[in-house]
Amino acid sequence: MAEKKSVSVKVLNMAGEEVSKMNLNAEVFGIEPHQQAMFDAVQVEQANQRQATAKTKVRHEVSGGGKKPWRQKGTGRARAGSSRSPIWVGGGTVFGPVGNQNFKISQNKKEHKLALKSALSLKTKDGLLVIDEIKFDEKKTKNFVSFLDAIKVGGKALVVVDEITEEIFASSRNVGFAKVVTSDNISVLDVLNVDNLVMSKASIKTVEEALK
Repeated sequence: MAEKKSVSVKVLNMAGEEVSKMNLNAEVFGIEPHQQAMFDAVQVEQANQRQATAKTKVRHEVSGGGKKPWRQKGTGRARAGSSRSPIWVGGGTVFGPVGNQNFKISQNKKEHKLALKSALSLKTKDGLLVIDEIKFDEKKTKNFVSFLDAIKVGGKALVVVDEITEEIFASSRNVGFAKVVTSDNISVLDVLNVDNLVMSKASIKTVEEALK
């Protein structure tokens, strides 16, 4: 059987009306999803988002403990040099996080491209909405919400545009269930974490050019 070279999808306007058809590059939007590549990409992104700010105090950083709790001999108790010892309540911590942990991991470019293609292909089967042009003339949240309602977005949405104008930014920033990104800043985690992927025609061409 011949391999498909394109995937046909409907193109809507911002009122939710079908205005044309568009052929997507099957090498980007129509591949067999690679589960391991997507899993690895999500692991990398989540690990690299960790701030590594956890910190515990070791023995010399805990306040107090300057005086020897009791004399060395004659009390019948074990020898103790400081109340800040790790075996005392309130003492220092042994082997705790020190605040400079490095959780960074990486994924090679070839595998990352495969992961992104896989995620896009999954959404093309169920959840991709292609819009002729995404443009707002006013900075109003209700206009952005009305746009999502018109194209029948259900649940969380990732809106991909070629450029985030002031109007798009201001109109979308208070909409908690939608995130707007540029076509050169799509992450595998973002694509997989939404119900609908909304892309402008221009952003699709940019993505195809970058991933082909």
